[in-house]
Amino acid sequence: MNIGEWAAVATAGGSILGGGGWFVSRATVRAAQVTADAQRAIGRANEAAARATAAPAQQEASLAILQASVQRVDEENGSLRGRVYRLEVLVRSFSTYVGRLTAQMRAAGLEPPAPPDAVDEYNRTGV
Repeated sequence: MNIGEWAAVATAGGSILGGGGWFVSRATVRAAQVTADAQRAIGRANEAAARATAAPAQQEASLAILQASVQRVDEENGSLRGRVYRLEVLVRSFSTYVGRLTAQMRAAGLEPPAPPDAVDEYNRTGV
């Protein structure tokens, strides 16, 4: 082979090797992208695992807050029920007392004044 032929072979070989280098560089870039994607996926998996691990503790804390709230509302409700009961007893007592006074006034020949609308409604409905 003469020098011209060797030059042609070298040129063709260089072109082939250059094209191969392009493929190698593309493969390297793609491998880097795949590695980065895998690292991001691992990071997301680690975050999900951390959230899953923390979830029971968070639920326990939320349950404790809810239980404390329910207990407070139960105590307030009990207190309000007691006050309402005492007020109902007081209203019944006043109603009986005023009824007796009204009867005494009528027995003495005096007509008592008309009761307020709320008292008249209570006497009719009991509420």
